[in-house]
Amino acid sequence: MNEQVSPSGQSSTKLPPGALILLPVRNMVLFPGVVMPLTVGRPRSQAAAQEALRGERPIGVVLQTDPAIDEPGDEQLHRIGTVAEILRYVTAPDGTHHLIVRGTRRFRIQSVLPGHPFLAAQVEEIGESEVLTPEIEGRMQLLRQRAHEAMQLLPNVPAELVAGLDGVQSASALSDFVANLMDIKPANKQDILETFDVKNRLDKTIRFLTERIQVLRISKEIGEQTQETLSTQQREHILREQMRQIQRQLGESDDRSAELEELKRAIEAAGMPKEVEDQAKKELRRLERMPDAAGEYSMIRTYLDWLIELPWAKLAEERIDIPEARRILDEDHYDLDKVKKRILEYLAVRKLNPDGKAPILCFVGPPGVGKTSLGQSIARATGRPFARLSLGGVHDEAEIRGHRRTYISALPGNIIQAIRKAGARNPVLMLDEMDKLGAGFHGDPSSALLEVLDPEQNLTFRDNYLGLPFDLSKVLFIGTANVPDSIPGPLRDRMEMISVPGYTEDEKLQIAKRYLVKRQLDAAGLKPEQCEISDEALRGIIRYYTREAGCRNLEREIGALCRHAAMRIAEGKDTSVKIGEADLATILGPLRFEDEVAMRTSVPGVATGLAWTPTGGDILFIEAARVPGSGKLILTGQLGDIMKESAQAALSLVKSRAECLGIDPALFEKADVHVHVPAGAIPKDGPSAGVAMFIALTSLLTGRTARSDTAMTGEISLRGLVLPIGGVKEKVLAAVRAGIETVMLPERNKKDLEDVPSDARQRIKFVWMKTVDDAVAAALEPPKEK
Repeated sequence: MNEQVSPSGQSSTKLPPGALILLPVRNMVLFPGVVMPLTVGRPRSQAAAQEALRGERPIGVVLQTDPAIDEPGDEQLHRIGTVAEILRYVTAPDGTHHLIVRGTRRFRIQSVLPGHPFLAAQVEEIGESEVLTPEIEGRMQLLRQRAHEAMQLLPNVPAELVAGLDGVQSASALSDFVANLMDIKPANKQDILETFDVKNRLDKTIRFLTERIQVLRISKEIGEQTQETLSTQQREHILREQMRQIQRQLGESDDRSAELEELKRAIEAAGMPKEVEDQAKKELRRLERMPDAAGEYSMIRTYLDWLIELPWAKLAEERIDIPEARRILDEDHYDLDKVKKRILEYLAVRKLNPDGKAPILCFVGPPGVGKTSLGQSIARATGRPFARLSLGGVHDEAEIRGHRRTYISALPGNIIQAIRKAGARNPVLMLDEMDKLGAGFHGDPSSALLEVLDPEQNLTFRDNYLGLPFDLSKVLFIGTANVPDSIPGPLRDRMEMISVPGYTEDEKLQIAKRYLVKRQLDAAGLKPEQCEISDEALRGIIRYYTREAGCRNLEREIGALCRHAAMRIAEGKDTSVKIGEADLATILGPLRFEDEVAMRTSVPGVATGLAWTPTGGDILFIEAARVPGSGKLILTGQLGDIMKESAQAALSLVKSRAECLGIDPALFEKADVHVHVPAGAIPKDGPSAGVAMFIALTSLLTGRTARSDTAMTGEISLRGLVLPIGGVKEKVLAAVRAGIETVMLPERNKKDLEDVPSDARQRIKFVWMKTVDDAVAAALEPPKEK
């Protein structure tokens, strides 16, 4: 290296009095009294250093506010820096320039001087106060103690550094000396440099030094623990190597050691909670000491495989994009606006509060309306894996909680199995057919589900097979059911019921055109241009071949049409097939349903009622006849107790109003009244047929025919009041399917009308009943003239 002095033949640049040549630095702070090497790389910095050297001037070392700037100006420099003497200027063989400087005192930049090939500024030098008070002396003593403590925590500290620390007597010099040695951020060092009050400067230095001491202590502890762990591992490695040599001498295979080692690595990589990992390692140690032929060997190995394969720490990346979720729901399902709105509300809350306790949603509705596919759409919209668990017919608690490991062929319960299959701790888990859970002598599975579906308890769900807690709080549980009344009360209380109703004829037509036809064409191996099914044909299937709330039978019939077309194309008879309404009878056979309302209500004594069933709504005919007798009431049609009581109440109401209805009271003494509800093989119950029974009896005894286009539902009281009922939506949709034009409902059910689809409301005329007099006026034809 060559030591250089100012080049000969060059004169120094004249600077005004009080001016100082500035040397900007990127990531270091120079303190007064400290000697520091600097690397000078930028041309302007080299010019500044050479000018200071030529003119035998001091130089001002100042920190940049942003180290990424190559040519800092006035705005990119801190205002406080350190005046330094250049002790040596060195040029290395590789062309780099180096300075060795010593800080002397602080300065403040007042203004930067333009017109120079380097940075220069008018500065104000800042002096130091050396008044030694008891407060400052105490702080000096504390700082010196902390500095010695830090040096003891550092390896290979030179003795000259310790002696230099003890030799500093000035408070400001001691603070600057320690601050220079500390491994802290340049911004923190600049903060100390800019603190002119000695007492405050000592406090800041002590605070930063205390933080570094804590870091050094933790680092030393980690290093000692690591060294201890390494020593333990080396000892275990030596012992295992000796064990392998002994096994080799005894003729035992080394494959088992490799298998056990693989199990150990898998346990460490599974991300188990500490309690689970400790249990797994304990079982692994038992396995190591156990011969392969032992009966318990396979049980422990299977148990360890389950612990390893469960996603203890694996969470699927959840993406919640509300517009995208809305698009997916609309793409997968037609209509169901209220259900989609509730799902989007759930996703929005989940997005804003990811750590909140999620509600358990339960979709309730008749078969074939899309409850299960809604769960799949939710999984697709959130990016979570989907798993389905069918609870229909489950009657053993162990199917939910698992069997204890003491039993042969024991396995975890279906909940843990579904999560393992999903491969993540936060899947969408659909509990299908919750209303069909059974109960046997092995326990009640619905009670086992109480802990699973309670957000306050499922953090530590304990499967009997695992014997360890598993966190189910991240799982999105979705239940489905046809009838909510069959779900036990405590279990139903843990879920939010969302009604998924049946579809109208127009909605079924849209579903068939958008989804079902395409799906069945793919199943039959047909292209859209090879088989075309007209809208009239689809509407004919809906009206005359299927009467259901959902679309399962509709899809089967569409599949039959597609198979017919596939057969004709495969035989070579046609290259494309068009199916219209006239072709239905040939392909599907004669009509299965017909409009029998007019025929059934063409004589007095017949009324059309509306009933709710687990598969949706249906129409119900009430037939009444008068036979010679002594005034008894005969009931047939497999009626339940409540429906029998409704018939008795209807007859009593007719008797009490006989005079105003124009009925001869003597008729009741000379004749028996027979009430029959057709479809006698089907059990029927409930109070909502009271109005229909009253109208049937009134029609019979007055000779006035009930209107053929009118259906009714409602409970009656002995005072003649019409009381509200349930299932309005399903009953109205059943009336639409049956071709009914007028529906009579209790007035207190007006609030339920907004649940009915708008197109159904437009096709039906509604009559609201307060009393049975309103029912008589709306349902019966005017009396015929004698």
